[in-house]
Amino acid sequence: MRVGFIGLGIMGSRMAASLRRAGHDLTVYNRTRATAETWAAEHGATVAATPAEAGAAADVVITMVVDGDQVRDVLLGPGGVAEGAAPGTLCVDMSTIAPSETRAIGAELAEHGLSLLDAPVTGSAPRAEDGTLTIMAGGEREDFERAKPLLEAMGALVLHVGPLGQGEMLKLVNNAVAAANAATLAQALVVAKATGVDLKALVAVMGAGSGGSTMLTLKAGPMLEHDYTTLFKLEHMLKDVRLCLEEGQTAGVPFPVAAATREALSAAMGRGHADDDFAAVLEAFEGLAGVRL
Repeated sequence: MRVGFIGLGIMGSRMAASLRRAGHDLTVYNRTRATAETWAAEHGATVAATPAEAGAAADVVITMVVDGDQVRDVLLGPGGVAEGAAPGTLCVDMSTIAPSETRAIGAELAEHGLSLLDAPVTGSAPRAEDGTLTIMAGGEREDFERAKPLLEAMGALVLHVGPLGQGEMLKLVNNAVAAANAATLAQALVVAKATGVDLKALVAVMGAGSGGSTMLTLKAGPMLEHDYTTLFKLEHMLKDVRLCLEEGQTAGVPFPVAAATREALSAAMGRGHADDDFAAVLEAFEGLAGVRL
């Protein structure tokens, strides 16, 4: 399949590599052209000068960028995909943005004869690397079936979860829970340290019992070492939690644990950890308690 891929960051570069391994022809675009040229030279792809050029060369255009403003810009802005793509081109946004933004962008793309599928992912860089992401897609069933071979090249679990925007909403809820679990783990480690508990023993016991979680498996080690090598940026997790809370507020329902986690992430970001992995939420609780692991 001819694919335009826009956004070659931590996740996008690995996801695009999975598509190349599956044999798809890629035309890539990245805001920093040097990044796109380096990636294309390594993996074998064409570099587009603009998103419109990427769209003109593709049957399906995939976007993996930071936020709703960037999605709108690369799809509908000057030099955007809508300027170059032929009617009938499918756009698949794999970024994480507000469901309301997704639906608005989808409506505008339809005016250009283009369709949109929202297909955000869960699973950090290692799962993007080996093509085992979980992908939740919202949109028309026929668009999902059209994109499915591409999604299956990037993910181990690929689900159609409802109409446009529902992929995003499911992802936001999932990330809010993940962030809250990471924040809970950080607090547990700080309490344990302050009370003299052997932290490695604590992690082993929690992992063998009801205190176990994916976040324990993924983040306990980095937290104990204060190793915040970025797999998922803290500022991006904060954005996702904030969006989840906003959608809940619109629906008139509370999510108190997510609200508390938003504040902890904000505090860690204020301490200079925006670009670090969200395991750095630990820094907020260490600062609050005056305790260092």
